[in-house]
Amino acid sequence: GGVSIFALQMARSMGARVIATTSSAAKAERLRAMGAEHVINYRETPDWGDAVLAVTGGRGADIVVEVGGPGSLPQSMRATALGGHIALLGVLAGFAGDVLPGELMRTQQTLQGLIVGSREHQQDLVRALNTVSWRPVIDRSFPLEGMAEAFALQASGQHFGKICLTY
Repeated sequence: GGVSIFALQMARSMGARVIATTSSAAKAERLRAMGAEHVINYRETPDWGDAVLAVTGGRGADIVVEVGGPGSLPQSMRATALGGHIALLGVLAGFAGDVLPGELMRTQQTLQGLIVGSREHQQDLVRALNTVSWRPVIDRSFPLEGMAEAFALQASGQHFGKICLTY
């Protein structure tokens, strides 16, 4: 989705190696073209946390951007390095799930839930966007009257990037 693509762009602009997860081969190719070093299809590899460990030589990722929520959080915890950080930005996989506090403690991982920031945060982001070359990826724009079609596209999960409404 758009948040994950934005995170990929931001991470690559800072020189980070990026491991991305996705649901399709077509999206995987686009993520690689955008700079993802490794892409794991979570439909083909449900235990994708182990796949992240494999591509990092057993170390895990230092930072994980978690957009699935509690439904995928156990895999993110598995994929995160000892002392790593998980930024919880969404709940696409649902609001309910098993989160094991003992596992976070054992691995010394931090889990931080994030929501929309302040006006100051937005202004900081806009200023930062003026200094980098990356821009939000727009999958498709719909006229306001096409809102139902836009929501249907979002529900299908077939989009790559943001879905916009114009008026």
